[in-house]
Formats: sequence, structure tokens, C-alpha cells
Amino acid sequence: MTLKLSQVMHTLQSKRDDLANFGDRAKESLNLYRTALQTTSTLTSAEVLDQLRDIPPDQRSSEPLESLGCDPNWVRSFGTHWDNREQSLEWARKHITNVATIAVDGSQIYPSKDVSIPVALVQVGWYENFHTDDGRYEKDVDFDILTPQNLRVSNSGEPVDRRVNMRRFEMEIERLISYMKSHAGRVDCLTFFDGSLVVSFADAFDQETRKHYVHWVSELVQASKAYQVPVVAYIDTSYAGDLMGLLRCLKPTLPDAPSLSDATLVGKYMQWGDRTPLFRCRRPGILADYPTSVANQIAFTYLKAHNAAPVRLELPVWIYETNRHEQILDWVRCEIIIGQGYPYVIETADQTAVLTTEDRQTFYRLLQEWATQTDLKLHFSRKLASKIRRR
Repeated sequence: MTLKLSQVMHTLQSKRDDLANFGDRAKESLNLYRTALQTTSTLTSAEVLDQLRDIPPDQRSSEPLESLGCDPNWVRSFGTHWDNREQSLEWARKHITNVATIAVDGSQIYPSKDVSIPVALVQVGWYENFHTDDGRYEKDVDFDILTPQNLRVSNSGEPVDRRVNMRRFEMEIERLISYMKSHAGRVDCLTFFDGSLVVSFADAFDQETRKHYVHWVSELVQASKAYQVPVVAYIDTSYAGDLMGLLRCLKPTLPDAPSLSDATLVGKYMQWGDRTPLFRCRRPGILADYPTSVANQIAFTYLKAHNAAPVRLELPVWIYETNRHEQILDWVRCEIIIGQGYPYVIETADQTAVLTTEDRQTFYRLLQEWATQTDLKLHFSRKLASKIRRR
């Protein structure tokens, strides 16, 4: 049955006041934070840190790494403008030629209730662009098949999607670390991580799952430093509030505003390419589970990459400490230019990794054929078996 548009419009109209009140409250809070931002952004880093001295570091949300006081509203101007796309591409070529960038992404086929034995497939794909004049690139995939032992289930009806997601996360990071190891000490490469180095989403999980995500992202940060290969975590739509948390520490009368984000706070003042100074992430919560060698070693900035809210970039602090951050951020801008608003290398890795509906049916057909050849008692539902025959 199709959606009844007239009833949807009627119901929306009946709830208009609630939606409007929510927007009004958010706007009022946003104005308070922006006023606080205007005054706070005149403080130097030393002054900010001095005002934070009585607040435990793990309760500060964030603290400055780069110098403050000269950037109104904590926005650092990019200062470069172009009249057309050709000029921006020429700028990108100038800065990223002969610099290799790589991104990894994953996809999966979850266990199906239509198969008597729970089995899943995880695939990760990667794309490396060498940015050479001959257009050289490399892309490939790797995969793993998860059995009931991997999934830790006893029947096909148990919820196991989380196990599949955990293995995908692990494989993506393993591939990035492998790349770092093989490019140790190189100053002409950059790895992209599609996601956050601060895995706050794992706070909602059980201890074992949370530990898994913390372990692997910590491994990534530590490998980047050990091999001196930079990694940038790219979050296109961020709801983080680390700058807002810092403002509340400095101005305790500010209200909690869970519906607002750092990107909303600073985005109004940004032009393309502008960014905030680098801050050290001190977010309460999940970082307490990180190894002490990693917990305070994640920096972040917000970068205006397109017409929407600025993106959040996270990177290991060692990149700032070795004074490579400006160059790395320019390489990120180059990838965004090439991808017309989104890093081309991440977009292509996603396309490489994706598993289609056709891939899913092919996997089940091969599974069925293999089970028959090996005399494995594997049963498919009539519905799935019919789909396999038709394809």
C-alpha cells in the first residue's frame, strides 16, 4: 500500500508546534554558544589552558594544540580562491603530484535465516592513487568467510550482525597498518580512515565489543606513529561537540545543547578551505578505555569542504609535533577538489569494496555448489533456492 500523502501532511501539521519549539530552543542555545565563541577566540592558548587548570584533563572535552588568539571564531582562513574548477585542479596538481594516497572500505553479506548454517562474508577493498602524470593507481579486494565458530552462534536465527561488523572493522584497519608497515618512513604518502579515531559509538556496546573497537583503532594510531606514515580520519557529517564542551568548561553558565554540534557552531564563519586550529581531543567517556599512550594523542580540526557543514578531520598528534600538519591538510584539500566535495580516494575505495545483490546471490550459489560437492548438510529455504536457480 502506498503512503497516504494527505495523512502525512495532516500529521506533520498537528506536530508543527513541537518541531518549531525544538528549533527555537536549538537556535537560542546556538546564539549563546556563538557569543561565547566570539569572546573566547580572543584568548591565547596559554590563557585557555590556564583557565582549564582546575579541570581534570579527561573532563575538558578538548584543549588547544595550535596557537589561539588570532583567529576570530576559531576559524583559520585558507586564503586561496579560484575563479573556476580548472584553477582549483591546477592547485591540487601542484601540491599532490607524486604523493600516494590510499583508502580502505568494507562491505559484507550477513548470515541469512534462509541458510541452515550461519555463514557470512566480509570484503574489504582499497584504492591507492599515486597521483603521477601517467595516472597510475592500484585497487584490489580481500575477503574472509565467517563460520559459526567465528560468529559464535549455535543456530542461524541468532543475531550476529555485530560480529560481522567487528570483523569488517578489523580487516579495514589491518589493511591500513599493512600499508603503513610497507611504507615506513615515507614522506610522500597519506592514508585515509573513513570514520572516527574516537569510537564513541562503541560506548553503547557491551564491554567485549567496546574493547574490540578501542583495540583496533588504537593499533592504527600507534602504527601511524611507529611507521611515521600519516593517517587522517575523515568524518563527513560529524555530530561531535568537543569544542562546545570546551566552551562549557570555560563558561559554565552555558546550557547543555545535545542537539547542536561543533560543525554547526563554527560552520557559519567558514569559506571553502578554511579550518579551525588543531585541538587535542579530551572527550569524556570512551577515551578512558584507550591505552594511555593513545588516549591523549588524537587531534582534530574542522575543515570547510563543501556547501554543507564543515567536515571533521582527526589525526595523530605526532603529525602536529613534527610540523607536517599543514602539508597533510593541503593533501586532504587536494583529494576533496579532485572528488568535487568528497575525497576521491575514499569514494573509489567504497566503490571497490561494495557487494551488490548479484554478488550476494553468486555467493549463495557457490556455497550451495560447494556444500553439494563436499557432502555438507546445508539447507536453503525454498525462497532462496528459487532465487539461486533463477540466477
